[in-house]
Amino acid sequence: MSKIYPSAEAALEGLLFDGMTICSGGFGLSGIPERLIDAIVAAGTKGLVIASNNCGIDGEGLGKLLRTRQIAKMISSYVGENKEFERQYLSGELEVEFSPQGTLAERMRAGGAGIPGFYTKTGVGTLVAEGKELKEFDGETYVLERGIRADLSIIKGWKADEAGNLIFRKTARNFNQPAATAANICVAEVEEIVPVGSLDPDSIHLPGIYVKRLINGSPYDKRIEFRTTRPRAAA
Repeated sequence: MSKIYPSAEAALEGLLFDGMTICSGGFGLSGIPERLIDAIVAAGTKGLVIASNNCGIDGEGLGKLLRTRQIAKMISSYVGENKEFERQYLSGELEVEFSPQGTLAERMRAGGAGIPGFYTKTGVGTLVAEGKELKEFDGETYVLERGIRADLSIIKGWKADEAGNLIFRKTARNFNQPAATAANICVAEVEEIVPVGSLDPDSIHLPGIYVKRLINGSPYDKRIEFRTTRPRAAA
């Protein structure tokens, strides 16, 4: 049965429901599953709990779901430059569970590996550890962090074959790989789909067994969060 769907809307059909938990890949605007995010916006699914490094920027990426008030809770490590994220959080409209960046990545990886929890020193003695179990190992204190399991993961890759074997491009690999494994079903969007056998097996970052549905989302605009320039040097 083909994993390839004609559109993001078709790939998400039957998977969305109010109050669900979604793991989303991406870091800032790098490697975000923008076609799938747009489809969720259009579907109007409410009360979402989303685990992702950040929430895009104002009006872009997951920031679109903030604008439409579809997110009830964010599990993330970075508020960044998203003013709407900040406003909703400070006004009590949005619940936020802050998780250190490395911890968040490991929580997703652990969830994908069937590990319900793990101990880490990161966050000990800070607000991150409040209300969590502490345990000593070899005279050092560690905090218990729970693995993340989601109903759905949405990710963005560079190239995939028809079986769903997937390659990420450079830093766009970021949270996409652990997010893909941490949910009951993973839907991926990529820039190119090639026949099975076209990809070097040693170059594959995510085996196709994790990818249940796949779309080609091209063409993409390469958006830049901050454009920093310097004056042109005198001739």
